Amino acid sequence: MLQSFLKFLELGLYHILNFDGYDHILFVIIVSVPFIFKDWKRLLILISVFTLGHTLSLILGVYGIVNLNVNVTEWLIPITILFMAVYNILTAGKSKQRRPYLMYGIVLFFGLVHGLGFANAFESLVRPTESTILSILEFSIGIEIGQFIIVLCTLILSFVFQSVFRFSNRDWVLVISSIILGIILPLIFMSPMFS
Repeated sequence: MLQSFLKFLELGLYHILNFDGYDHILFVIIVSVPFIFKDWKRLLILISVFTLGHTLSLILGVYGIVNLNVNVTEWLIPITILFMAVYNILTAGKSKQRRPYLMYGIVLFFGLVHGLGFANAFESLVRPTESTILSILEFSIGIEIGQFIIVLCTLILSFVFQSVFRFSNRDWVLVISSIILGIILPLIFMSPMFS
């Protein structure tokens, strides 16, 4: 039982903190970058909403309730990052334009997309002696911990650049969002959808 828990916890952590599949890292950064330390509670709720969506779609995908073509899912994942980057660029420095409930809905939807992208691979990781639903929940705990690590690193970098190097929050959000936009655009066109 403990061995299975640790196995799926580690898989969840690795799923998020894997630099080979850095799309999750970019997504968590792009969601986190407009926030500062005093907003940490709101940000952690937002990130947890993403995990909730990811977990729900993983369950739906593993149990065959929702099936989405893998190529479509692999294309939609960078689209979610593109959308968030553009949203950040358009709303940077305009706190009145950032509606929290809209963000919760968007992040939940994007969590659903990201979870469907991993459903097929996840099925092969669960042995017949392991509970699928329990394995998904253990995996989700690992994802949540991994996301908290990325959020913490993003908040620390934001603090350093805004305090020490005197970037305004607006400029910081614009720079990071533009860099991520530049990284993600080629991934959209290299997707199997365009092959």
